[in-house]
Amino acid sequence: MFPAPSPRRRDVVRGLLTTAALAGLGACASGPAAPAAPSARAAAPTTPAPSAAAAQAAAASPSPASAASPAPTPTPSASPTPAVPSREEIVAEFAGRTPAWFDMVGEGIVSGTSAPGVCLTLDACGGPGGSGVDTDLVDMLISRQVPFTAFLNSRWVEANPDLTDRLAACPTVEIANHGTSHLPLSVTGASAYGIPGTADAGEVWDEIMGNQIALTERTGRAPRFFRPGTAHWDDVALAIAARLGLRAAGFSINGDGGATFPADTVAAEVGRAGAGDVVISHMNQPGADTGAGYLAAIPAMLAEGTAFLTLSEALAAA
Repeated sequence: MFPAPSPRRRDVVRGLLTTAALAGLGACASGPAAPAAPSARAAAPTTPAPSAAAAQAAAASPSPASAASPAPTPTPSASPTPAVPSREEIVAEFAGRTPAWFDMVGEGIVSGTSAPGVCLTLDACGGPGGSGVDTDLVDMLISRQVPFTAFLNSRWVEANPDLTDRLAACPTVEIANHGTSHLPLSVTGASAYGIPGTADAGEVWDEIMGNQIALTERTGRAPRFFRPGTAHWDDVALAIAARLGLRAAGFSINGDGGATFPADTVAAEVGRAGAGDVVISHMNQPGADTGAGYLAAIPAMLAEGTAFLTLSEALAAA
């Protein structure tokens, strides 16, 4: 269970994040789509910047030129895409750094936004007892075209490859990184809820990049956000995530108490979300009451005109 964050919400580090290009819903919907949800999305979202690997591949394989119209000499880029640091580089750069804090909130963690919409974030934690799917919850959000950000763990993806592909193909779903082994992110082995965290900078790289590489290869798009198992970080691990090009995701409303809340509590917590809130819940526990609570809350919120955004859309709109 994740307790609600303390009132000491920090200002988030501002950064430029673009939204994925919209496509048809047919690739992800399991049935006829309901009327579109109210949206505060940008009218013309831009295509995200390519990953370092994609940029390098593109540079190595130039497009064929037309014989009749030779391609003009390319203009060098003023700001080439930086390469993602290797494990060895991260270990060398962060060796000896001592954390100042270990928490779910802190400078640089996106726990809320200034956008005019609610961000629903659904974790899929994976592992023993954690690789299930709340199909009713997922189908309801997709069929109603409610945007959400899905934080997928490596073990969950391995257990649910078809659903992972469906989510990745859906224009209302943003895929995010929930770690390789679902560990708290630390450089000292700090624990949360009895789960030992990563022990050093190298293990932080493993926990982030193991899943980042796998998700990028599977979906063709590098996730932009990372949330560790238990949602706990220390400030050094947070800096490593930023160095690897990922934004840190927190939350302002605990929607399901780690999939332990009864349905009426889930409905009340999710239902009180307003513009700027980031809601955390779980999509991997079909035996929990999370889905029932969402099924009660979301239609009512839509009827009231609540706008929903993915995390990338919210930060782009802020």
